[in-house]
Amino acid sequence: MQIANPIYDVVFKYLMDDSKIARLLISTIIGEKILSLDFLPQEKVVALEQRSLTVYRLDFSAKIQTADGYKNVLIEIQKAKFASDIMRFRKYLGGEQYQKKENVYRTMIRGKEMKKAMPILSIYFLGHKLEHITVPIIKVQREYYDVTTGKEIKQREEFIESLTHDSFIIQIPHLRQKYQTEVEQLLSVFDQRNVTSDHHILNVKEQDFPPKYHPLIRRLQRAITEPDVRKTMDIEDEILEDLQDLEREIEKKDQIIEEKDRLIEELKNKLKNQ
Repeated sequence: MQIANPIYDVVFKYLMDDSKIARLLISTIIGEKILSLDFLPQEKVVALEQRSLTVYRLDFSAKIQTADGYKNVLIEIQKAKFASDIMRFRKYLGGEQYQKKENVYRTMIRGKEMKKAMPILSIYFLGHKLEHITVPIIKVQREYYDVTTGKEIKQREEFIESLTHDSFIIQIPHLRQKYQTEVEQLLSVFDQRNVTSDHHILNVKEQDFPPKYHPLIRRLQRAITEPDVRKTMDIEDEILEDLQDLEREIEKKDQIIEEKDRLIEELKNKLKNQ
């Protein structure tokens, strides 16, 4: 079966526009049952200087089932194509979320309605490899410690939960062909080893996935037939090629500057020794 390549922003957006599929994908990644998932307004594309279509974000308000009932969480999904993007947009990815008025929920406390800030859970889809870690899916989970004793604190505080957040990092280049978990099995739809001669298309076998994931596979299959999706993938290719050319030019200029600095330093040392 041929499916549209979800590493493209337009395909990923098409996939996540289906609320049931978005809930299925996110729930599988975080390993928790999502009772409801609402799409929130957000910037479609982050742009800085001459760069665009590099970090793509989606925001969701989710109600997640817990042992005690449920919790409200803001889930932000980032998809980056370049290794430098997460650091460049660090302030954007985190800081702005705390300022948005949409990122609160109302609850009753002692018979009075109160506003509460939603904890943030981030999911990063990386089209590049991290420097040291090679596992495909990384879970970053906060822990509390007593600095004096070094002991872990098991209790959770709303103040801390609202100002710090957990995250999942998915390294697409490190996805394994022999997956070991169900979440790896699902995320294999991003595996670029399945790409065809047309980089817009991946080859997958629907029977390799449990039936509950078949709607996700079929939606990616339908994306191929959408003219706007195919056209936008072509545009993404053109932009990425331009960005890669720009990266190479910047790298060359940096090397020239470094060489000039080295020669100047050598000249200074020679003058001192005369």
